[in-house]
Amino acid sequence: MWSGVRRRRHGWAVLMSCATLTLTACSDAPSVGVLGAYFPDWLFCIVGGVLLVVCVHVLLSRSGRGAWLTPPAIVYPALTVLFSIALWVAGFNL
Repeated sequence: MWSGVRRRRHGWAVLMSCATLTLTACSDAPSVGVLGAYFPDWLFCIVGGVLLVVCVHVLLSRSGRGAWLTPPAIVYPALTVLFSIALWVAGFNL
């Protein structure tokens, strides 16, 4: 009985070591150097997404079409996520 349990444990250990070896090949975290400090690239994408949403809000408010984006508590965060992901794909994945 013990030999069967040991074989299963040994098989599990081999499987986990193989999985660990595949994870060691991961690259470093993506970061952008700014004046000697390194920031993650997603931080710049979020800032760019927020700036784009502010521009959309100003343009729609000035044109009188600001009521199109209702409810704003759902639409503006969704637009921020959309623009941030679009900037990330265009800037760091192409």
